[in-house]
Amino acid sequence: MKSTGMVRAVDKMGRVVIPKEIRAQLNIQNDVDSFEIFMDGDKVILKKYQPTCILCNELGESVNFEGHSVCKDCIEKLNLLKEALE
Repeated sequence: MKSTGMVRAVDKMGRVVIPKEIRAQLNIQNDVDSFEIFMDGDKVILKKYQPTCILCNELGESVNFEGHSVCKDCIEKLNLLKEALE
C-alpha cells in the first residue's frame, strides 16, 4: 500500500474528505460516483464502485433494469432464449 502523506480528520458526522488530488487521479466525480467500503483487519478500504452485471457478474457496458445492471451480452443471450421459446 502506498502512503500519500495526507491526513484527514473525521468530522462530528463521521465523514472524511477524500483529497481533491486523489479524486482527480481516480476520476471521481462529485455527486455522481460512489464507493464500495471494505474492511481488512484494522483497515478501511474504499474502492470506486463499478456495477457488475446481475447475471454474469462481469464489468462492461450495461443498462439499468429495475435497479440492477445487466450487460449487453446477457441481454443478447436473453433475446436469443426468448426467440428459442417462441
